[in-house]
Amino acid sequence: MSPPPPASPEERSQEILASIRQAFAEKGFDGASMQDLARAAGMSVGNFYRYFPSKAAIVESMCGLDMAEIQTDFATVQGSDQPMQALRDRILGHFCDGTKQDGQLWAEVTAAAIRKPEIGAVALQMERAICDFLAEVFSRVTNRPKDEARQRYEGQCQMLILLVKALATRSAQFGAASPALAAQAELLVDRILTDISTDIAKG
Repeated sequence: MSPPPPASPEERSQEILASIRQAFAEKGFDGASMQDLARAAGMSVGNFYRYFPSKAAIVESMCGLDMAEIQTDFATVQGSDQPMQALRDRILGHFCDGTKQDGQLWAEVTAAAIRKPEIGAVALQMERAICDFLAEVFSRVTNRPKDEARQRYEGQCQMLILLVKALATRSAQFGAASPALAAQAELLVDRILTDISTDIAKG
């Protein structure tokens, strides 16, 4: 049998990101040296730099990879006969299934965003993209133009994102949310989604 074709640069970059994600999360943005990350990827430092010339480039690529997954999730939500129920299931699924590694990673990215403007710009761009995805769902449900829905539900979009990030970060620090905390988070999500679902545009 002939050997499989070599991975494309994009595929190889994704493989590297998967292999260094844990090291990056555990050691932190400042604590993980490029040598540490290259070692986690099983590569020489020189070869690693060919793919990722800086830590900021790593964070940007990780955000891009996560955004691709988020976009796929939202496409599923938009294709559902009950988009708000599908959205609710996705959000609550993050509360239940969010991994410690993801929580650690996003805690590190958030901390780095405070100190490093280039990381802050990437994190903000990602949040705005997720708000756009949410606005598309809310536009469909309320029969409002997307731009109107984006403006009208800006606070709700940001609150939903904040909830997911906060619970993931907390879980990384202290373990899974207690039933009482999870119940409060679920109540807040339900209130936000119900308020939007009943805010139908007239005429």
